Amino acid sequence: MAQYSAEVDGVFVALADPTRREVIRRLGRGPTSVGELAREFPMTLPSFMKHVRTLEDSGLIRTAKRGRVRTCTLDRDRLAVVDDWLTEQRRVWEERTDRLDSFVTGHQAQQKKEEQP
Repeated sequence: MAQYSAEVDGVFVALADPTRREVIRRLGRGPTSVGELAREFPMTLPSFMKHVRTLEDSGLIRTAKRGRVRTCTLDRDRLAVVDDWLTEQRRVWEERTDRLDSFVTGHQAQQKKEEQP
């Protein structure tokens, strides 16, 4: 998973901001124009465009311009980077808790053996 660390870092940096997470949530319902997205946030369009560029640079969204309208689309496959990382972390922690459980259970069994006459 180390080979993906820069990729994962970029996605998490993009998702670290609540505005960008809300954009991702909104785009989960389908593509929409930058103007329509921007109306939902209390900031200037240039400030909002910085968020769009960050999401685009991370690969989470794609934009396409048709005439004067730039439309944003969620790249659902890119979210798999987060899912893969979380799956790996879950596996690591499950292994650790399984080992801890085995240790505690074994230790308790050993104590019971030692306590028997």
